[in-house]
Amino acid sequence: MRFDHFLIRIIQQNDAEAYFNLVNNNLDRLADFFAGTVAANRNQTDSIQFIQNNLQKFEDQTYMPFVIVDMHSNELIGYIDVKNIDWKIPKAELGCFIDQSHAGKGISSKAMNLVIDHLFNEKQFIKLFLRTHESNTAARHLAEASGFELEGKIRCDYKTTSGKLADLLYYGLINPSYVRNQIV
Repeated sequence: MRFDHFLIRIIQQNDAEAYFNLVNNNLDRLADFFAGTVAANRNQTDSIQFIQNNLQKFEDQTYMPFVIVDMHSNELIGYIDVKNIDWKIPKAELGCFIDQSHAGKGISSKAMNLVIDHLFNEKQFIKLFLRTHESNTAARHLAEASGFELEGKIRCDYKTTSGKLADLLYYGLINPSYVRNQIV
């Protein structure tokens, strides 16, 4: 998937160094709410294993690890993951982060919308959702700009890196073609 001078693709094993650098350069922003990602990428060797694990989950169709690549510099600048996939519905949760130097430029919004279109049109998902802390205004804006609706607050739904339980806002998006095809 492409837009402007950016490419969205599945992470590859040879992305380990670049992915480690992306996580490491954004630790302050990721520490609390991407706790698993941070913990699994403490060094480059960890990142190799992290990518291997996620590619296996991709093969098993339980996870989709997308990276956002700046095609001018060939730099990894972001990550979108599709997780908690439930093929019985089908539905999945989205997560996204972008390098601080690229934040606020609309790149995440365009990338997220392409992934959403792919999931609805190619993979036939009925529902997508994302969870975020109410203090994460960027994620809330991204969700709302992508058409997600706030469905509620889930109390004590996530343990941060520091071990604190946090309430999360739950946003959902239903595939428009599914809605059109429903008989009321």
